[in-house]
Amino acid sequence: MYFCTLYHLQEKMSKHTTPLSPWRERIYEIIFEADTPEGKLFDVVLLVMILGSVLAVMLETVEEVEQSYGNLFFILEWAFTIFFTIEYVLRLLSARRPLKYAKSFYGIIDLLAIVPTYLSFFIIGTQYFLVIRAFRLIRVFRIFKLAQFLNEGEVITTALKRSKNKIFVFLLFIVLMVVIIGSIIYFIEGGTPNSKFTSIPRSVYWAVVTITTVGYGDISPVTPIGQFLAAIVMIMGYGVIAVPTGIVTSELTRTEKTHEEMSTQVCPNCMSEGHDADAEYCKICGEELNEH
Repeated sequence: MYFCTLYHLQEKMSKHTTPLSPWRERIYEIIFEADTPEGKLFDVVLLVMILGSVLAVMLETVEEVEQSYGNLFFILEWAFTIFFTIEYVLRLLSARRPLKYAKSFYGIIDLLAIVPTYLSFFIIGTQYFLVIRAFRLIRVFRIFKLAQFLNEGEVITTALKRSKNKIFVFLLFIVLMVVIIGSIIYFIEGGTPNSKFTSIPRSVYWAVVTITTVGYGDISPVTPIGQFLAAIVMIMGYGVIAVPTGIVTSELTRTEKTHEEMSTQVCPNCMSEGHDADAEYCKICGEELNEH
């Protein structure tokens, strides 16, 4: 059984492994890896560019600043976009499986970081969506080898995945409950003079706002029975907040006991991250991880 498993693993690795040309291998090490001096320098420069681009987009929305430095912001926006475009193309060229990278979390974020500027030719204002580049700052944990933060992030992600079925059932129950409460409050308040409960959907909106303890105050019951129902819904709101918190907390506790320290390595074949610190092969595709 052991030799059979080993054979299949080797067969899987040989099927996926496609050697990169020297220049592509070099670009891959600089762009994707943070374990070499050149790779770390590139990623630090990248972080500075990301921070600068996000700051520029934010300042551009300040009317006084935009009037004085509008042309400068325009030049900076395109300079940052061209830089990120070249970077994205190099990532595609150096990745062993470009499509896999393009469909990965970071690949999608990297693409979304450059698309809004080009869309601004056709749709005015889309350039403000460039703040999505801030998501790229997540790489700071990998760049500075803050593996413990990556590990904690993986713990949270795993706990949320394990909780998703329970949370889905709970949210489904909440949806049914607010529909019923909205229908009841509409029946109670709908017939009163100048009532703001003009329809069941609007009443359901009130139920959602009340049960989540947000309480905008734009709609409120005026009859004694309606106010009594509102008080009950407000009290129930505390339970609504506590239940999903308890579900996730329970899974977090369970996950932390079994989770191991993570590596900062990126699989060159499937672009997946989150490997164990002592892993030599990718846990997803079996590809050998780069060692520096």
